[in-house]
Amino acid sequence: MKKIIVAIDGYSSSGKSTMAKQLAAEVGYAYVDSGAMYRAVTLYAMRRGLVNPDGSLLTDELCAALPDIRIEFRVVPGDAASHTFLNGEDVEREIRTLEVSSHVSPVAAVPQVRHALTAMMQEYGKTKGIVMDGRDIGTTVFPDAEMKVFVDASAEVRAQRRYKELLAKGDEVSFEDVLRNVQERDEIDRTRKESPLRQAEDALVLDNDNLTREQQAAWLLETFHRIADA
Repeated sequence: MKKIIVAIDGYSSSGKSTMAKQLAAEVGYAYVDSGAMYRAVTLYAMRRGLVNPDGSLLTDELCAALPDIRIEFRVVPGDAASHTFLNGEDVEREIRTLEVSSHVSPVAAVPQVRHALTAMMQEYGKTKGIVMDGRDIGTTVFPDAEMKVFVDASAEVRAQRRYKELLAKGDEVSFEDVLRNVQERDEIDRTRKESPLRQAEDALVLDNDNLTREQQAAWLLETFHRIADA
């Protein structure tokens, strides 16, 4: 079986990270969470006062700090899933909060941030054998990826999934706030000038509004073997 690159793109909270992790584990590939990388940069900016109260960014200061930002993925004791480390600190839980979610799209829209993280991601893919999910993996990061999937679902369904995840973590949020965040992120992702969210022409569409996780996993695995075994 040849090694390939699997690029899974889609809207926020569409379940693409969960399915990407599962596929990577099943086929023995490395998994890279590009969304976590943008979240880590956002957390860095928030901690250093580079996000103004109105949500705007101190863009020049953030861009100047990019060389000092180191992002890694490591497996930690007691958890089979890899965690995101920001300059040596495990920030996996912090980057998943609604507060970080509310600021990540403006950070991800900064061209210098996208260029820096795209270069990091492309380094990960040099040896192939990876599964990566995000917004522009199949269009910008790996336009030649052998397997491209675009995950779609309605904003309401995605917000409900995200709402349940946050409640399970003990976060106090309202469904209305989560839905508003999802819709705002969709708009920013679709309309940003630098690498906007769009379906690659050669991507396979997976509409998972009414699919179970098991059905999604089966579809992805079948698709993977059809491409990698060819």
